[in-house]
Amino acid sequence: MTTLEELMNAPAPVSAWVLERDCQETGLDPQDIRDEMARRIREMRSSIERGLNSDAKSITGMVGWNAKGLWDAPDALNAPLIRRVQAYAMAVNEENARMGRIVAAPTAGSAGTIPGALLGVADHLGIGDDQLVAPMILAAGVGKAISKRMFISGAAGGCQAEIGSSAAMAAAAVVELLGGTPRAAVQAASMALMNTIGLVCDPVGGYVEVPCVSRNAFYAVHAVSAAQLALAQLESFIPPDEVLGAMAAVGRMMPAELRETAEGGLAQTPTGLAVTARMEGKREEGETGMVELPMA
Repeated sequence: MTTLEELMNAPAPVSAWVLERDCQETGLDPQDIRDEMARRIREMRSSIERGLNSDAKSITGMVGWNAKGLWDAPDALNAPLIRRVQAYAMAVNEENARMGRIVAAPTAGSAGTIPGALLGVADHLGIGDDQLVAPMILAAGVGKAISKRMFISGAAGGCQAEIGSSAAMAAAAVVELLGGTPRAAVQAASMALMNTIGLVCDPVGGYVEVPCVSRNAFYAVHAVSAAQLALAQLESFIPPDEVLGAMAAVGRMMPAELRETAEGGLAQTPTGLAVTARMEGKREEGETGMVELPMA
């Protein structure tokens, strides 16, 4: 079983070590894996472009215009990287809410975090997509290490399990992109994880829209922040695998109401309950159309 500590102590570049180990386990050709990662990057790019150019509403009407609205608005803070990362992340998740094609990374509910952070940083710095393949391989390796210790689903461990995992994967990928060491990449992942511990999964109406779309925007920036800290040689005081163990333990402590059931948190506010009633009424009236439920 690959641990975060093994990743941290692997030879540089750690993405090459991850690729070698994966090929040993699966028997796949390294180039086939690289080609698949390149394909997924293209899919992420496509979902970003569609999302930034559409203000079509989602099935529920709760989201659909956020990414385009941010992208088209004046940059009030004069912070182009932050705006780009947030807009990219929301573009992907709003495409998901519109039933568009996205790459679950690692879930549909957290699909915007990696493209928001990784592609956002790359575009900000003028780095081509061909240089994103290795960071994506590392992101997959971090996700695999996390999945060995806990479930990567809101239903099993709250939103910390989904958005926390995606933020950790994205943070490590950004460090790899910028030439950081294996230790820095894993420390970035650890800091991203430790600062999402306890985050509940409370989708309004049971749909992957609110707070999911904006949450991806926030945690894509969170991932970039973790990468910046790690590249400056800041580290988590608690060892990475202990951080992961703590998150898994907290996930087991969470009541069912806070794990993707829409029975707690924002989903139980008066507005949240009104949305639920409205959508249930539409179903009872026989209105057609796909209704997306949270991904497990």
